[in-house]
Amino acid sequence: MRRKAVLFLVLALALGGLAAFLALQVLRPEVSDPAPTRAEVSTVDVVLAARDLPTGTVVGQGDIRTVPWPGDALPAGFSSTAAEGVGRGVLLTIRENEPMLAAKLARPEAGGGLSISIPEGKRALTFRVDDVIGVGGFVRPGHRVDVLVTVGADGGGGQPTTRMVLQNVEVAATGSTVEASPQGDPETVPNATFHLAPDQAERLVMAARSGTIQLALRNPLDVDTVSTLGVRLNQVLGGAAPAPPPVRRAAPAPAAPAAPSRVDVEVYRGPQRSTSTVDTSVVGGGGGGGR
Repeated sequence: MRRKAVLFLVLALALGGLAAFLALQVLRPEVSDPAPTRAEVSTVDVVLAARDLPTGTVVGQGDIRTVPWPGDALPAGFSSTAAEGVGRGVLLTIRENEPMLAAKLARPEAGGGLSISIPEGKRALTFRVDDVIGVGGFVRPGHRVDVLVTVGADGGGGQPTTRMVLQNVEVAATGSTVEASPQGDPETVPNATFHLAPDQAERLVMAARSGTIQLALRNPLDVDTVSTLGVRLNQVLGGAAPAPPPVRRAAPAPAAPAAPSRVDVEVYRGPQRSTSTVDTSVVGGGGGGGR
C-alpha cells in the first residue's frame, strides 16, 4: 500500500513537471536572432575633415583624417584615401568630422582661393559694408539679402529716393580688410562678397557709386520676388507732394517799330518839283499834291 502511494506521488510530480514545461514553451515569447555586432559589419575607410575648412581652403595633409565607416551606410561621393583630397580646393565650407565629399571639393587642377567657388555664369563682387549696412553684423555667408540704394535729390527727381535694386542674392563670403583712415591710421573695414549675374553686378556697382547701399536680411524660405515703386522723402514724412518747379516763360519778342503817320511825297510837274505831305493815319484818305 505504501509502495503504491509512493508510485502515485512520483507519477504526479512527473506529470506536473511535464505540464509546466509545455506551458513554458507555449507562453514564452519568440526571441529573434541577435543582431550582428559592430565587429561583424564590414567597414570602409572614409576621409573626414580634421578641422573646419572654409571656402577657398586648399586641403593639406593635416586637414584630414581617416576613420572606418560602416560599409552599408557610405555617403555618396566620399573619399577613401588622403590622396583624393589633399591639394584640392574647398568649394563649400566643410565642418570638423564631416566626410570629404567630391561635391564640396574643386577639381584637382583648379587650385584654391575664392575663384574656384564662383558658379559658372556668375561674377564675384565685393564691396565695403558697416554694421548698419550689414544688418548689425548678422549677415553671414549663405544668407540671402535684398539690396537697397538711397540716392540724393539729383538722382530722385528733386527728392531723396530709396529703391530696391537687387532681390534674394546670396552672400558668398564676409570678411575684413585693413585700409588707411582719412587720418592715415590703419583701420579694419568689413566687406561682403556676392555671386551675381553680370547684369546684377552692373546694377550693384552703379548703385554703390550713386548713393548709399543697405542690405535687408531675408528669410531663406522666402524666395518670392516683389515689385516696388520705391519711396521718396516727402512720402515718408507724410507731407503733400512737392510743388512743381516754376516754368520759365520765354521773353516776348520786341514789337516791330510803328510806321510813321506822315510821309513826304515828291511830285514832278514837267521840270518843276514840289513836295506834298500825306497823312497815312487817316483811313480812306488820299494824298494831295501841293502846288
